[in-house]
Amino acid sequence: MPLHPILFMGGSGAIGHQTARALRAAHPDVPLLIGGRDLAKAEQTAEHIGNAQGVVIDARADDLGLGDRPVSAIALFYMDHALAGLRFAQKRKVPHLSISSGVFEIAPQIASFIHVPDASAIVLGYEWMVGATTVATLHLAKAFARVHDIRVHALVDEQDGGGPTVAVDFEHLNKMLPAALTRRDGEFIWREGDDAKVSFRAVDGTTLQGAGFSSIDVTGLAAATDAPNVEFNLASGISSTRRQGQPMSTEILIEIEGTDHKGSALRTRHAVVHRAGAAALTGLSVAMLLERLVGLDGQAPVRPGLYFPYQLLEAQVFLQRLEKDGGELIELDGEVTG
Repeated sequence: MPLHPILFMGGSGAIGHQTARALRAAHPDVPLLIGGRDLAKAEQTAEHIGNAQGVVIDARADDLGLGDRPVSAIALFYMDHALAGLRFAQKRKVPHLSISSGVFEIAPQIASFIHVPDASAIVLGYEWMVGATTVATLHLAKAFARVHDIRVHALVDEQDGGGPTVAVDFEHLNKMLPAALTRRDGEFIWREGDDAKVSFRAVDGTTLQGAGFSSIDVTGLAAATDAPNVEFNLASGISSTRRQGQPMSTEILIEIEGTDHKGSALRTRHAVVHRAGAAALTGLSVAMLLERLVGLDGQAPVRPGLYFPYQLLEAQVFLQRLEKDGGELIELDGEVTG
């Protein structure tokens, strides 16, 4: 049975393009609908992608202006304050993946899920790079019998814009929630002011100044590992590759401390790096989630439920695709400490 098109809402931006690129690399024939308010822009994007059609999205209409046109899944690339895409997905009983809301904005979506939990598979894709951070971190955490501390430091190259929609969403998140959700000594707290200021080393060893950021990664990593201390920090500057005279990249530094399976102290430090930047890494994650949701990976489609990305992405498969896509997971320091 042929697959109905996957609908990209706001798919004309950088991340939509990168998602389509990653999908096409693995599944060249998957049909796509590129939805937006500007039909000409959507059609131009669709023509560039190939095997795609541009459509106008009317967020005020129950059918999004699509009529009876069938879709197999919805990927939402902008902040949908009206939950128009989610309501449409639940009505059509198709999976829904959104990537732009902040940790403080998910209550309406959770309420929608609780109201009709058997309607759709709903992915809270608000993790940093939509699962790339948590999948790698939880993969690395398997070396530990007990995790005590997880520190994630994201470095965004100042030349890595991601497009105007990403910039607007990011400004909104920082304005609405300047404090950083953190787990400290087993309790969830909000870091702010001097308490939120941090310094960390980039891949090349350069010390950077950053600040705490309220990424939903903190909640998922705390739940999955029960680590009493989990924090996420963010800095903008020059990426390690650009300091070396190469094109910019995006870096995610992952530091884990705890005890290994023999009871000895263990500290690891790794980095997820993608040499095409944040949009490419995000697009890869979104593409692989869509593949999993609709069963393009050869497995059964995902059942209705509420999911974090790391619950759907298999680590080894993701890391293999990451390497093929121009990224890698790098070990930075020795693993064992006294």
